[in-house]
Amino acid sequence: MTLSPDSRTPLEWKFSQVFGERPHGEDVQDVDVISTIAFQKSGDYLAVGDRGGRVVIFERKDEKDTSNQHLSRDELEQLDFSFTSHPQFQYKTEFQSHEPEFDYLKSLEIEEKINNVRWCATQNGSLFILSTNDKTIKLWKVKEHRVKKVKEMDPNPLLCSENALLAERSFMSEQDKPSFDNGHNVEWTEKMATNMLPSQGVYSKIANIEDTTRTRCRKVYAHAHDFNINSISNNSDGETFISADDLRINLWNLEISNQCFNIIDMKPSNMEDLTEVITSAEFHPIHCNLLAYSSSRGFIRLVDMRCSALCDQSARILQDGGSHGFKSFFTEIIASISDIKFSNDGRHILSRDYMNLKLWDVRMDSSPVATFKVHDHLHPKLGELYNTDSIFDKFDCCISGDGIHFATGSYRRDHYRS
Repeated sequence: MTLSPDSRTPLEWKFSQVFGERPHGEDVQDVDVISTIAFQKSGDYLAVGDRGGRVVIFERKDEKDTSNQHLSRDELEQLDFSFTSHPQFQYKTEFQSHEPEFDYLKSLEIEEKINNVRWCATQNGSLFILSTNDKTIKLWKVKEHRVKKVKEMDPNPLLCSENALLAERSFMSEQDKPSFDNGHNVEWTEKMATNMLPSQGVYSKIANIEDTTRTRCRKVYAHAHDFNINSISNNSDGETFISADDLRINLWNLEISNQCFNIIDMKPSNMEDLTEVITSAEFHPIHCNLLAYSSSRGFIRLVDMRCSALCDQSARILQDGGSHGFKSFFTEIIASISDIKFSNDGRHILSRDYMNLKLWDVRMDSSPVATFKVHDHLHPKLGELYNTDSIFDKFDCCISGDGIHFATGSYRRDHYRS
């Protein structure tokens, strides 16, 4: 990010693996470590998953400046405005999405860690979110719930008990009569009458209304993956999504949880012939028939689901032709792509392998249009990284809505430096 020193204040970056303030030196519990995050498309909500199976939702509370949204990029660069206000997110709600399980048929423990969260596009303003661990995907609805509070009030001394009762009923029917439309029970009006205590000179009345947030699991998509789920992605049609593991990609309908359609299957008849695995999958942000998935061999495959029911043989391959040169024992390992993301316009794909961040034009399959060397200083230490298994670490990436800024993970500055 480039900001002029005269009037623009840079963003303050902080490193955090867990929520809340922690005393210096306090050990961080593994279940509290953040495992995935995702912004809603509008940027008003942020969902965060952790290794304990929890999903925490934050809501943006500061006012977004929309006065310059109609301006072009060149016009925005010429403006001399100040970045004095940073986005402020406030805790909204949290829920336990997944619990630890045990697969008795395979004698396998299934962790509760959240691998991915994805917001679903809806037309009516409701909030829906997909979350997954290694085996099971769940659809959650986040709903605003209105709670009515009752407060005891002194009656008007000019009213007798019968008139007070009539006045209370009239007040309920005209102003705050409960209905099923807003989630309140109409029987509450009858309970109001029973709360009348004319002998004590006190009767009940609505004092105020409080908003709370509730979450409910709407669908559970399970028993469709033999290997651990590494990614999920919503389709732009608002009706379907994909889930990917090492060898298969399944297409789901959000309303149907007991069946899915396998669109990509890379499992060979003999597992000894296996040469690559799927590492990430992503739907095109605009065209509902297009998707991309990456592999451990450094390939990105673009798929059009209109061409074939099974799409693994009809893919267009994006491959870095400039990477062919001296090869070592570690070449194939560090070429593995751990994450891919489409830009909002769908014209570019951002990919992350162990050493580099690459930007691809989907119309050019011979090489990326830009390469950013993230871990170039680690080339002399690949042997040490292999011995400690650090060379197999996975890093995610993301691209901003305007397609100008990228972000990805790395090691701490003092790690693996001479």
